[in-house]
Amino acid sequence: MSKKILFCATVDYHFKAFHLPYMNWFQQQGWEVHVAAAGNIDLPYTDKQYNIAIQRSPFHSANIKAYKQLKEITHQNNYSMIHCHTPFGGVLARLAARETRKKGTKVIYTAHGFHFCKGAPIQNWLFYYPIERILSIYTDTLILINQEDYHLARTHKFKAGSIEHVHGVGVDTEKYKPVHEKKKRELRKSFGYNADDFLLFYAAEFNKNKNQQLLLHALALLKDKVPNAKLILAGEGPLLKSCQQLAYQLGVNGMVNFLGFRKDIDQILPMCDIGVASSLREGLPVNIMEAMACGLPVIAVDNRGHRELIENGKHGWIISNPNAVKFANKLIQVSNIAEPGLTFGKCAREKIESAYTINKILMEKRKIYEKHMGEWGEVHWAVH
Repeated sequence: MSKKILFCATVDYHFKAFHLPYMNWFQQQGWEVHVAAAGNIDLPYTDKQYNIAIQRSPFHSANIKAYKQLKEITHQNNYSMIHCHTPFGGVLARLAARETRKKGTKVIYTAHGFHFCKGAPIQNWLFYYPIERILSIYTDTLILINQEDYHLARTHKFKAGSIEHVHGVGVDTEKYKPVHEKKKRELRKSFGYNADDFLLFYAAEFNKNKNQQLLLHALALLKDKVPNAKLILAGEGPLLKSCQQLAYQLGVNGMVNFLGFRKDIDQILPMCDIGVASSLREGLPVNIMEAMACGLPVIAVDNRGHRELIENGKHGWIISNPNAVKFANKLIQVSNIAEPGLTFGKCAREKIESAYTINKILMEKRKIYEKHMGEWGEVHWAVH
């Protein structure tokens, strides 16, 4: 068996956004890196890419073809290791690898947030829970990125060879970092904002779960009391147009900037005052970690991923049983705090540096990968 690893997910952008440092590390160890996902992004640190039309919907007929393609790929390449991500990327890859596992292939699955969790709809438990429990039988290592999922998998005795907790995918704290006040003013000017604007930032796909409508309704409630507030929303998605229409209907379109897809988030975040997060469900949100790394306190809806990162009153504020009134009231309260980033933002940055940097995550993954790489001899854990 040659030293090959297959990374599999629903879409290839998942790897560009979250996994390039770990793919790079495998190449440094002399491994051949393959990727299977929908899309044709030119990924670095990749020896071979397979464009497979994996669909997010479990009921999409294209997933039958995707499963057959994955099965053929795993049969042809005789991988030493397969690391799969995203719910349906993880489902198809583990099903496709059942035969090759008998020949020694090790299968790792990272669950970036179970769809079943405390407060999740009953249909999520009825559908996703049995799937994950059954497929754990075909998983050599199951990686969870928050404590709630980790304890659930262990308490419910999932049958994976091992169940591990890793602190997410990591944040580049050299790229995402606070800036001095002079630089902050320069950034605001370059993006067309005033020095005294109260800037709120959220980067997320516009979908039902991310719930940007809550932020727009909250903004409408504070526009008279905090007229210098500006809500900056980065991202695309199926609900983008409806959110733009809602902003007009609420009379806050002049206070909201819809940025679309951006590659300069590391320049936008440091000039802002507060990170906001309205999502109903999160595993361990990278967008929030990036905001915290930039020294921003965060106001967030209560869910397991946000609770994992934010200690209420220390790194920001968690809004339990959230509604627009509660969110607006907290924004008004924080707008009256002189430079919230000095105390809360400093603590937020320290939290990320303590456990969530890319280097620290690589060292955590080392212990997992090393179990499955021992037969290949000495492993060099260089971190760059």
